[in-house]
Amino acid sequence: MVETGESYYISGEELRQWQKQAKIDAIAAEISAIELDQFLEALTDLTHLDIRLDSFGDRPSIQLNQPWSAIVKLWERRITERVPLQYLLGVVHWRNFALKVSPAVLIPRPETELIIDIAVSYHAASSEAINSICQPGSGNWVDLGTGSGAIALGLASVFPQAMIHAVDCSWSALAIALENAQSLGYQNRVKFYQGSWWAPLHSLKGKVSGMVANPPYIPSQELPNLQPEVVYHEPHQALDGGESGLDCIHHLVQTAPQFLQPGGIWIVEMMAGQGQAVTSMLESAGCYRDIKILPDLAGIDRFAIAYVQW
Repeated sequence: MVETGESYYISGEELRQWQKQAKIDAIAAEISAIELDQFLEALTDLTHLDIRLDSFGDRPSIQLNQPWSAIVKLWERRITERVPLQYLLGVVHWRNFALKVSPAVLIPRPETELIIDIAVSYHAASSEAINSICQPGSGNWVDLGTGSGAIALGLASVFPQAMIHAVDCSWSALAIALENAQSLGYQNRVKFYQGSWWAPLHSLKGKVSGMVANPPYIPSQELPNLQPEVVYHEPHQALDGGESGLDCIHHLVQTAPQFLQPGGIWIVEMMAGQGQAVTSMLESAGCYRDIKILPDLAGIDRFAIAYVQW
């Protein structure tokens, strides 16, 4: 290993030997070896192809973006503490974004990416069918429980004329979300609010075109059974949906009609198996129509969608 000023290097042979042992450790810890590839790609000048083809062993030097000792300690934390890779690297790739993440925010999941496409598709269909006064790509959209800001920024990218309002109860999460908005150039089109659900948005009553949320939906008693990465490192406030897992979703069902304009769209992510209960909630509220449960790309019921009646 060589450290020169702010530059750090390791020989290809040294890295290969370390990689072999690191892969053994990963398998023993039931961690995918693919994560090790992603780890090395993020922290060295190796490309994905270099790693997959194992073509770096003869290189005299490989550049690192931090001291080798620090890199080794990071991977040790992945193995021994089960810290999620995204937290170790401080970034997650979601849709076409590279988003900063920390233990202050839930790690955005790949299955949640589809919620943005659902918003586009169903809002466009609604606008065409009912000649909505809020045409696709405009109006006020709300992301409740924004966390890293992933959904809010996704909405901003697909609705270029809309104003996005993102709410979270955690100041620490909002700091991450604001930083992501600034890095992606959306800071003027996404407004952030600290508070509980709709509480900071009184001025938007009856003016919201669409609400999107990925609320806590895991039953409290099931939290200890989740992966160690989730149980010990991700914020429980963003996971715990109460005894049934449906407390937050029920609150959104009851409160959203005050804020959504007639024909406004309501979209939430939910846990597999909750579709029937969420449908019943929406039907019982008496002010929603065209209620649908939609699957994610794995075919698992993941999203609930409805419109506020005219």
